[in-house]
Amino acid sequence: MTINFNSLDRRRFLRGTGVALALPVFESVQHTGYADESQHNPKRFACFYFPDGVPMPLPEDPAYKDWLWFPHGHGKEFTFTKCFEPLKAMKDDFTVLSGFSHPPGRIVHGHNNADQFLTGAATGGGDMDYKNTISIDQLYAKQVGDETRFSSLVMSTDGGTGTARGAHTISYNQNGRAIPAEHRPKRIFDMLFVKSDGNAARRLALSQSALDDLLVDAKSLRKTLSAKDQVRFDEYLESVRETEIKVEKAKKWIDLPLPTVDVDHLNLEVTPDEPREYLRTMYELIYLAFRTDSTRVATYQIGRENGVGKSDLLARAVGYNLSHALSHETKNPGGWERFGIYCAFLHEEFARFAQKLKDTPEPTGSGNMLDNTLLFFGSASSAFHLSRNYPLILMGGKNMGFQHGQYINNAGANPQGGPWDGGQEPWQKDIQKEDSPLGNVFVTILQQLGVKVDKFGGSNGKVSQLTT
Repeated sequence: MTINFNSLDRRRFLRGTGVALALPVFESVQHTGYADESQHNPKRFACFYFPDGVPMPLPEDPAYKDWLWFPHGHGKEFTFTKCFEPLKAMKDDFTVLSGFSHPPGRIVHGHNNADQFLTGAATGGGDMDYKNTISIDQLYAKQVGDETRFSSLVMSTDGGTGTARGAHTISYNQNGRAIPAEHRPKRIFDMLFVKSDGNAARRLALSQSALDDLLVDAKSLRKTLSAKDQVRFDEYLESVRETEIKVEKAKKWIDLPLPTVDVDHLNLEVTPDEPREYLRTMYELIYLAFRTDSTRVATYQIGRENGVGKSDLLARAVGYNLSHALSHETKNPGGWERFGIYCAFLHEEFARFAQKLKDTPEPTGSGNMLDNTLLFFGSASSAFHLSRNYPLILMGGKNMGFQHGQYINNAGANPQGGPWDGGQEPWQKDIQKEDSPLGNVFVTILQQLGVKVDKFGGSNGKVSQLTT
């Protein structure tokens, strides 16, 4: 049978029971993979969080030279330890930062800070007084989210939201409410690339009508509530409003074909029981989402704090049992090395993802995808349970004005650390050097992304060394 590709309707799908799969893009059919062909060098932003801190042996420890997470030196004159072996080849594409943290989080136990990593909020010490703010990824998504099918992609290894002190997501909306993270690769792929069958337009119309009716009733009900209940009710209405916005956005994209991608190399049914393949698959899904311009904002919480959940199995990729236990066992012979080998594994998979972006020419602009993608990778604790001196990597974004190949060492030559021997923990000891606000890094990031802000997350300035 002969098919005239030039006559193919780009809105056609291969239809089966329950789903419709978008047709592949043929060279002989004029097409656009992007919502706006005039958009050159789209600015992408992705954030990655790993739990449990990093190896922090003291200078007198023989492991200090090889297994300290942070490099030795500062500025352009520094040397990596073995933790950074997988990233060495990309040295000119990233910056390591030390001596930064969020001021409200510095007195909080290190396992309680994943939720404020991207917000800088004073989230309090318990559930009763808990209050968060918008995360940096969602602030950027508010600016660019309408330009892509999905405003942002929120992922984690454990999925959902978790709890106030055991977050499973690092993304928070404008009201400071946790955005549930997706952890199943097949669900993520289907959301991005497989279109649900049925009368989607009719369902959207019904959704809009239902929301309209709900808002009419809400105005009447609000008048009967107390002032305190009105505050809670307004928060609920705001969530309804967010849904309404999503419905309107869905109408805009409903007739546009989904992109097609080659996923023969992916096992979309993989779970954290196969940790290396799982991590690679999650990174690959972010790559595909960026490559097809399905979104320009992504977050991935690699693991939950305190050894809870499936993410604690990731250490099995390098022959160890549980990830969290590695941070507790550094006092044992070879403990720093084992912890460092696990961190090197996390760096290896991060480097693989970043290198793939670098190897991919920008689809609609200049340079490669990494030049137009900023990657923020780190944790909210360094030494054992210490919510200071966050271990941070900022990679990519050269077309946004970022300069790399440097170590911004605000912590000094002897950062606080040491193993835990069962007594006083590093976070309970006197602080040796005050950190700079991590919000200063965030303000710098946001401004280079094109967001007009002067303050964010407790900032008191910018980090001029990061930009040209």
